[in-house]
Amino acid sequence: MELTSAVAVVTGANRGFGRHLASQLLGRGAKVYAAARDPRGAGLPGAIPLRLDVTDPASVARAAELAGDATLLVNNAGVSAGQPLIGGELEGIRLDMETNYFGTLAVTRQFAPVIEANGGGAILNVLSILSWVHPGPLGSYAAAKAAAWALTGATRELLEPKGISVTALHVAYMDTDMASSVPPEQKTDPAVVAKLALDALERGDREILGDDLTRQVKAGLSK
Repeated sequence: MELTSAVAVVTGANRGFGRHLASQLLGRGAKVYAAARDPRGAGLPGAIPLRLDVTDPASVARAAELAGDATLLVNNAGVSAGQPLIGGELEGIRLDMETNYFGTLAVTRQFAPVIEANGGGAILNVLSILSWVHPGPLGSYAAAKAAAWALTGATRELLEPKGISVTALHVAYMDTDMASSVPPEQKTDPAVVAKLALDALERGDREILGDDLTRQVKAGLSK
């Protein structure tokens, strides 16, 4: 996909990895809608603030109306309640699934017809190394990301005939608020991952492995 002419909607663009993606898309010449529950927090020069709560159907529908020229959707918004599936708080488990899976699904369903009507384009789903590896203490997040990985494959089959490519980005720890408790030496610069992801998106890659740990884990899955 040619990003210089893209019209991108980036969810969760107010901070962290989403902000890096939005900023770099602007740098490549794309028009960018910086979507967040409170768009006033995005504050990204050159981007168009867009109110979007992925867990609120009315908010998602309104955002699709306002960004009716979109050709690229980046499903980046997410949370991590970090609850074990046995003994964990059910509220947190539901939050992870509602945001990371059902939220991604809702936004994809709403924007796919928009992108198709604009001549086609792409969807990038920001997933995780935990799509494949499911540690017990992080079961709620891992289950939601595994479901979002399945969503990626299933929607790809449905949308590619409509001219919409669907790509998954898998990555381990990045230096963002979500990984604040992780030692610095274990984290990757989100700006580096953003560039890698956008380069791969331009090439038309279906799957992007964002760091060395993710590549090692993917290579070891068959073992």
